[in-house]
Amino acid sequence: MLGAGGGTSSYEEIENADCIVLWGSNARSAHPIFFHHLLKGVRNGARMFAIDPRRTDSAEWADLWLGIDVGSDIALANTVAREIIHAGMANMEFIHHSTSGFDAFAEAVEPYTLQQGEEITGVPAAAIRSLAHAYATAGTAQLCWTLGITEHHNGTDNVLALINLALLTGHVGRYGSGLVPIRGQNNVQGGGDMGALPNKLPGFQNVADDALRSKFESTYGSPIPADPGWHVAEMFDAMERSDITAMYIIGENPAQSEADSARAVKLLEGLGHLVVQDIFLTKTAQLADVVLPAAAGWAESDGTVTSSERRVQRVRKALEPPGQALDDIAIMYELARAMGSDWGVPVAEDVWDELRTLSPMHAGMSYDRIDQLGGIQWPCPTEDHPGTLFLHEWLWEDPLPRDPAPFSIVEWVPPVDPLDNDYPIRLTTGRRLDGYNTGVQSGGFRSPLRHGAVVDMAPEQAADLGAAEGDIVRVTSRRGSIEVPVRVADGLRKGLVFMAIHSPDDADVNTLTLDAWDPKAGTAEFKATAVRIETT
Repeated sequence: MLGAGGGTSSYEEIENADCIVLWGSNARSAHPIFFHHLLKGVRNGARMFAIDPRRTDSAEWADLWLGIDVGSDIALANTVAREIIHAGMANMEFIHHSTSGFDAFAEAVEPYTLQQGEEITGVPAAAIRSLAHAYATAGTAQLCWTLGITEHHNGTDNVLALINLALLTGHVGRYGSGLVPIRGQNNVQGGGDMGALPNKLPGFQNVADDALRSKFESTYGSPIPADPGWHVAEMFDAMERSDITAMYIIGENPAQSEADSARAVKLLEGLGHLVVQDIFLTKTAQLADVVLPAAAGWAESDGTVTSSERRVQRVRKALEPPGQALDDIAIMYELARAMGSDWGVPVAEDVWDELRTLSPMHAGMSYDRIDQLGGIQWPCPTEDHPGTLFLHEWLWEDPLPRDPAPFSIVEWVPPVDPLDNDYPIRLTTGRRLDGYNTGVQSGGFRSPLRHGAVVDMAPEQAADLGAAEGDIVRVTSRRGSIEVPVRVADGLRKGLVFMAIHSPDDADVNTLTLDAWDPKAGTAEFKATAVRIETT
């Protein structure tokens, strides 16, 4: 499926695109390396559109900022689609050749007029029309998104709505035009590549496929269940039912990263046995029965990392881990040995070569080739294959070598946490340039850019509260309260506030967020919390 597995495009393509749509992403702060490539595109003449509830650092570079109401992305995408169709700008030749389900899709988006789109999204109809016409008529266009799209109860449907726009215009499967999910943190792409998904084996191979599964069973000498496993949200629900009584956590801090963190901590505390493997004594590790000290992957381990453009690159050990710390692979080998299975000596290259025998998309990527070429983009099926610059070129082949790409009918539904008189303000969360996730790694050094735990609000919001810069306010949701200083920010409108996720020790924003999750992906709705704010 389009949009699953990895982004279709390379970073160099955004440098040469005619139109760039940055949807639900403050890439300048959250993905600065990618944003450098985007800026090259802007400086080369690309028209840029930023779609975000906040006028972010990234939006400052845009030709047009569309200040969308939180959680109305599907309505905006459907409105853009209808405008493209009604203006006669849909790529009908591509649609007839390469897609299926267009007629039903066109009927489904018909109610989303420009006026209706403005009413739902808060974006002026003229701005929606400008986006639709610019994207549809561009010679090449890159549609980019990240957690502002996916961290919703309907995040998967949000992505499908964006894919519809690419199919409608033919902006996929060719150089310069594509769909670009910018990964949320370092090596998220690599984790998916390696099979760290409940329904996938390494190389994004479906666990329910008997033939694929048997290949892995033969290699490992053990049966593999055909049913998908649980994603994180389902794991916590299972803990609540006592269907999970023990947990082994590697390199995660769910006590502070999970939505409704009070519930997460309670469930972690209630486990019969908790093992945490990490480089720091995180809040989660402090709850553990056993802590296994790990090596820092960026400096103390050998291996690979995969970027958002599907480029596999080498990581080389520069230092030995301190004290009793061991490389993650070494720890797992020792655990296997303790449980009666001797895997031999842990060598990162051997693990990688094992993957290459099982994952066709990685088969041609030896360590030597990765070193020689400075990274290779999957799929790379053979050792004489150069890697793949962009995906889905087959959409333009005649005849099509596989089934056409389907349009998806997705309808807008509002956020799960409603605004009302008791909770009239929308809180959304995200990252800042100086921070990294729960701040475990980035909080240990001083930064002149760091704001710490603050709540950003518009000047009008602060005035209504009678609050000045630095004043402490109480932010309350349906799940809890925190006290946090005010930061007055011009990029926000009244009725919308923002908090970063990096300072939970000072003010844990996930005390407020709700754990409603997308049934298709398991991602929680971090971006749309209803709150009230009071002066203390």
